[in-house]
Amino acid sequence: MLTTTISDFRKDIKQYLDRVTKNFETLIINRGKDSGVVIMSLDEYNSLNATYHEFSSKTNEKRLDSAIEKLKAGSSFQKDLIEQ
Repeated sequence: MLTTTISDFRKDIKQYLDRVTKNFETLIINRGKDSGVVIMSLDEYNSLNATYHEFSSKTNEKRLDSAIEKLKAGSSFQKDLIEQ
């Protein structure tokens, strides 16, 4: 995780944005006492949203927990996709 001030961010905006996108780093720009902005890559943002969606309902959470338990117990199986 990177942290900087708004002044330093302005000076080196390209460098900071390159590091965020190329290294999947999160950038925090401090803007004073208990205030700031977080910048992350679009890929990281999309990943967080997908994870949030998967855990957004108890049903999804139970399905994921069940799948993990099956994998740990060795009782999972592989299926081929049917192409149309």
